[in-house]
Amino acid sequence: MVDLSTLDYTLIILFFSITLFIGIWVSKKSGKNSGEFFLSGRSMPWWLLGVSMVATTFSTDTPNLVTDIVRNSGVSGNWVWWAFLLTGLLTVFVYAKLWRKSNVLTDMEFYELRYEGKPARFLRGFRSIYLGLFFNVLTLAAVNLAAIKIGGIMLGLEPIETILIGGIITVIFSAVGGFRGVVYTDFILFFVAMGGAIGAAYYLVNIPEVGGIDALMANENVISKLSILPDFSDTNLVITLLIIPLAVQWWSSWYPGGEPGGGGYIAQRMLAAKNENHAIASTFFFNVMHYAIRPWPWILVALASLVVFPDIASIQEAFPNIAEDKLGHDLAYSAMLTKLPSGLLGLVLLSLGAAYMSTISTQLNWGSSYIVNDFYKQQINPQASEKRLVAVGRISTVVLMVLSAIMSLYLTNAKQLFDILLEFGAGTGLVYILRWFWWRINAWSEITVMFAAAIISLVLSFSSLGGYFFGYANELGEPVEGLFAPWFRLPFIVIITSIIWIVSTFLTKPESKEVLQSFYKKTQPGGPGWTKIIDQAKSDGIEIVDDKEGWSVPSGIIAMLLGCTLIYSAMFATGYWIYGETTLALSLTALTIVSGVLLIKMWKKIKAVIL
Repeated sequence: MVDLSTLDYTLIILFFSITLFIGIWVSKKSGKNSGEFFLSGRSMPWWLLGVSMVATTFSTDTPNLVTDIVRNSGVSGNWVWWAFLLTGLLTVFVYAKLWRKSNVLTDMEFYELRYEGKPARFLRGFRSIYLGLFFNVLTLAAVNLAAIKIGGIMLGLEPIETILIGGIITVIFSAVGGFRGVVYTDFILFFVAMGGAIGAAYYLVNIPEVGGIDALMANENVISKLSILPDFSDTNLVITLLIIPLAVQWWSSWYPGGEPGGGGYIAQRMLAAKNENHAIASTFFFNVMHYAIRPWPWILVALASLVVFPDIASIQEAFPNIAEDKLGHDLAYSAMLTKLPSGLLGLVLLSLGAAYMSTISTQLNWGSSYIVNDFYKQQINPQASEKRLVAVGRISTVVLMVLSAIMSLYLTNAKQLFDILLEFGAGTGLVYILRWFWWRINAWSEITVMFAAAIISLVLSFSSLGGYFFGYANELGEPVEGLFAPWFRLPFIVIITSIIWIVSTFLTKPESKEVLQSFYKKTQPGGPGWTKIIDQAKSDGIEIVDDKEGWSVPSGIIAMLLGCTLIYSAMFATGYWIYGETTLALSLTALTIVSGVLLIKMWKKIKAVIL
């Protein structure tokens, strides 16, 4: 537990006051109708939305997750989420313009644009609760869990005290300010959060126990954790940390913020953009900041923590009041922050509060948009007035926060939730990609893959089959080999779910040509997967193709690959500059510049085609 100075308290109180003021200031405009409350009238510029995306994905559980990964698997363990860059850039250069063209209020509304009848209606209603309530509460619970750990270690707060302090303020400005309040405050929260993270990393690397960057790089606890790529002599490690994420995970698994084909709160921000150009620019800015700029302050603190707190026992010894079920490597980040001096301590606590509020407010508004627009309005009260919809949105915001606070008491660490969400979405990603570009995908494809992935994941997690297939620990804690290697678990789920949804697709009727023609005319996805529908429309004397707009997907894929080269090169160059490996750093910096120039040229071609 740390002692906060008057300066620390002043900074924290001032910050919370500003965020509440913003929420109240925009409340009148946000409360006009549901379009304003959830999308701010579709008038947002790219830079504001891009910063909001970055702020949203920086939560209190994010540095904890990175710390957990680094302490257990080294820096290379981060490939488990770095691989989602491919998904993110595919969204930038392929899907952003499609989402903006769809002009839906939420990505759940997409279902009744792309599909039809009772299956489409069921899919929209069920997934609005499945994602907006179930998945959203789990995600919110992870954020609350991180706040509980930070509050417990740094301030000596009980879990309920932490939730009440942070949750009440966040819920008030989220419920009052709506999406506009969330985005405006995100702009402030981002700079506070990044300033705190960078300041903490710089100070903690230079505390006497660590001894500076050179001493850190030479420490025996750290040396084995530094590699950005896994040890290629360890086949299982390479497959687990690198091959599976890059070859399978990024396109096959649904994960909040990394949805194949776009979706969730990223889609919400694209839909709120002024136009397609702003939607594309905002998502690209987000991916650059999220992957190339932000990870290293967290990684440095995680590496420094291995010097000060080499194992969980040392953390427990330093903080004996932490409950047994909350102990884990992710606690090391908060433990390190207790060594910060007055002033910087207040700023870092403020940055963590900012990260918490940004993510919680976004998740609450996003989840509430599903519950209101896609469940309440569609399934319960289709005649509801705009005033009623805004009221229900505010009530559901409070309910989501309460449920997530309760759930957070039953979680142990951030990595635990990451793995749960990853498996629950395994195998679903290909459907979310193909539904834009292949007319044969229907509502039953999505219904089947959603239930198949969830059921298979539950069976493998809570029955003996999981141990039989992938191994388990016996009564003595000794590992017992399964039928397959543990790394095959995710590909196994993907293969089974893929077989199930493909069979289901061809056993059920396709959507009617009227629905498919209408969808194509509105979004202009293009590509050979729509040839049959285009030909049918021509034979019916209907023109659904916009001749002014070419098919930008091939150029978009090239841009995605160039973007990945740019961002990965920048991220790794930063790491090698920090490590003091000048030759590698210079080479990667040069590659960053070259790929950036090529990407600008390719973007000009794409822009000429789609805009």
